[in-house]
Amino acid sequence: MKVKWLGHASFLVTSDSGVKVITDPYVAGMGINYDEIKETADVLTVSHEHPDHNNTAIPGDPKVVKGAGTTEVKGISFKGIESFHDASGGSERGPNTIFCFTVDGVRLCHLGDLGHPLSAEQAGAIGEVDVLMIPIGGVFTIDAAGASAVVAQLKPRVTIPMHYSTAKCLYPIAPVEAFTEGKENVKKASGAEVEFKAGALPAATEIVVLGHAC
Repeated sequence: MKVKWLGHASFLVTSDSGVKVITDPYVAGMGINYDEIKETADVLTVSHEHPDHNNTAIPGDPKVVKGAGTTEVKGISFKGIESFHDASGGSERGPNTIFCFTVDGVRLCHLGDLGHPLSAEQAGAIGEVDVLMIPIGGVFTIDAAGASAVVAQLKPRVTIPMHYSTAKCLYPIAPVEAFTEGKENVKKASGAEVEFKAGALPAATEIVVLGHAC
């Protein structure tokens, strides 16, 4: 299976059989200056109802998956876990849904706009993670230190940072270096897409920094 970073918190996950999942598709503009998403999708996961995460006008007539619970689409089971967009129980920015799903034997977890440390119950519900997509920019989500703590808690094989400042994201949030500085096993991909295979993942947590495709 392949993971392509489109930009911000949006990734395209493509199975070996061609099923396409897009996470948190953004509406371009208002500080999110990545290009419009033109990829087609079979499934969209939406962590919360903010326009930089909930653009459902994506080609392909995709099934939209939101909220807690389990939903199966195209043979993939999506587990939504309740969380919050802030550290105040959602009173500032509302709810957030963490999504866990397995593609070609690779267990993925997209944390959406997680704004607080994970409880033991939430970590237990997430379970084992091969590829973790985690916000690191702070202000609207957990920051680099908070993200580092979550990574230590979940112990994924691969961590892909997201929701940070770039030349095309003008939000007042930190750049990726705030998270990667001083860490071992950091790899910068040559492009926006990487391929993962079950049974061929790193033994120790590896941080993979992707270029954006949009």
